[in-house]
Amino acid sequence: MTSSKPLTLLAAAAMLTLAASTAGAADLNADTAAAQSPWQIRLRALGVITRDSGRVDGIDGSNLSFSNSIIPEMDVSYFFNDNIAAELVLGTTKSTVHGEGSIAGLGNIGKTWLLPPTLTLQYHVTSLGAFRPYVGAGVNYTMFYNQSGKSAESLDVKNAFGVAFQAGFDYMVDQHWGLNVDVKKLILRPDFDATVGGSHVSGKANLDPLMIGTGITYRF
Repeated sequence: MTSSKPLTLLAAAAMLTLAASTAGAADLNADTAAAQSPWQIRLRALGVITRDSGRVDGIDGSNLSFSNSIIPEMDVSYFFNDNIAAELVLGTTKSTVHGEGSIAGLGNIGKTWLLPPTLTLQYHVTSLGAFRPYVGAGVNYTMFYNQSGKSAESLDVKNAFGVAFQAGFDYMVDQHWGLNVDVKKLILRPDFDATVGGSHVSGKANLDPLMIGTGITYRF
């Protein structure tokens, strides 16, 4: 009977050591999670593909088309927890407006620069290891600047609010660095005024751009 006491003591010691090791690992993981900053930035190359649709009021069959572009883009994200984040997207691009349909003879109507800051609220999936997909939705406010006419003597596209939808993923190479693919769709339909042949005209430009981007992620 007495010979079993050392084995009992050894087993108890082993269990205590395992429990202490497990607790230590849990504390280390908690410390690592606590040390993870809520801030993240991304740099992307972004293709902006606009919808070729619009109208000039009072002219039947009028339509508009808009040039596409590739631009650099930066976004800043703040994580409220592991799954919920807010993202602010910043970038600027130029678009050339062409007449189509019954006003195709106008050709290049003019050009404008766009600054479309976009704020989305996102849900991130974190249960798939390094692969972290997300979806989001939010609001956009596009400012048009440095506008000029070509076949039109003047062009004035009005600043406008829009709605944004988003889906993408990060593939994290390590705790800080990752690769990103992102797709956003904006519902953006600003009004415009123009002067053509000395006459004032107005209408609506249905831009509704699809924005496809890829780049790098850095989590602080």
